[in-house]
Amino acid sequence: MKSGILFGIILSIILVTFSYGFLAGVYEYFPYNELNNIKKIILNEDTDKSIITSTSFEKFDTNSIIGIETKEDLNYKKTSLIKYIWKNQMPTKLPANIEANFIDDNFRDLKNLKQLDKITIEMEHGVSSIAYFFIPYDSNNKLIIYHHGHAGDFVLEKSTITFFLNHGYSIVGFNMPLKGMNNQPVIETSDFGPIKFISHKQFPLLESSKFSPMKYFVEPIMLSLNYIDGSYDYDDYYMIGISGGGWTTIVYSAIDERVSKSYSVAGSYPLHLRHEAKNLGDYEQINPNLYRIANYLELYIMSSFGDDRKLVQLFIYNDPCCFQAELYEKFPYGNAIQDRLEILGGEGKFSVFLDNSTNQHEISDHALSLILDDMLNKG
Repeated sequence: MKSGILFGIILSIILVTFSYGFLAGVYEYFPYNELNNIKKIILNEDTDKSIITSTSFEKFDTNSIIGIETKEDLNYKKTSLIKYIWKNQMPTKLPANIEANFIDDNFRDLKNLKQLDKITIEMEHGVSSIAYFFIPYDSNNKLIIYHHGHAGDFVLEKSTITFFLNHGYSIVGFNMPLKGMNNQPVIETSDFGPIKFISHKQFPLLESSKFSPMKYFVEPIMLSLNYIDGSYDYDDYYMIGISGGGWTTIVYSAIDERVSKSYSVAGSYPLHLRHEAKNLGDYEQINPNLYRIANYLELYIMSSFGDDRKLVQLFIYNDPCCFQAELYEKFPYGNAIQDRLEILGGEGKFSVFLDNSTNQHEISDHALSLILDDMLNKG
């Protein structure tokens, strides 16, 4: 008798629970939204936009994580970054090889191209980087460092190279390590054996107290500029990069003041604004050893600071890749950066441009015109 009553109670609970669950699924009663958001997080789906606009982000004080109050603070962070990357000081050495008058059929049709030089940089563990140095016939005696992202080779941005070459700029073009024409070596590691390096996500395997793989991202630029410095006499160095190249643009210009103006297209957001998996990035974008020395907001200040120096970040609305303009529009930090530059004496400028002329992950024609105008001091 008692077992029959107990069975009836259990059956009733099951029926009530099932019925409520069915109604909650159909009519979205509580806890439908809560369970749906948990499912999206577990399956790595885009979560409800209300999570992104939560109070914790809206009330976050951007200034609370900026540790640069004085020029001494800035210089200390710069010195610490250099020491972390190179374990000493910035290298003064030159590239391993310069092949003058190099022929690449991809660029033979460039009308204002006088000469193409191939620069090869050799680094630890057999990792190498190749840069192309484009020299125009009709030159304005200014150099642009162009840095491509993770998507293939800088030949994909031939239109960008052509645009600036036709306006008289010399250009030195780079790909990210292991990307484009750069090699993907097999590296003998003492702890893990031979590994073929094909992704930046493998670089932490090489990290030690004596070596940082972060140098793979910036040393090719440093050595190439050392060579160009000694062989040419350009009036200005500018830097432009897209995606991962936009990230490189910010990090490099933060440590090398030879770059006066830098333009990062869809390159980075501060870590506290990276609410979606597609905005997290590879090893270099979230390496805690680097960002404990200088976080992104501080890197933006360092890239902007100095006489006649400027950093411009460009973001694209509905960018299918990452770092969409909509997020900056919701959580702007430009005033905090510029205010801190004013505290440091008003040396340097920071600005943000939101591009609605394209919905592709690219340097649009509109962005090219804006960058050119800014370089000519019209913007």
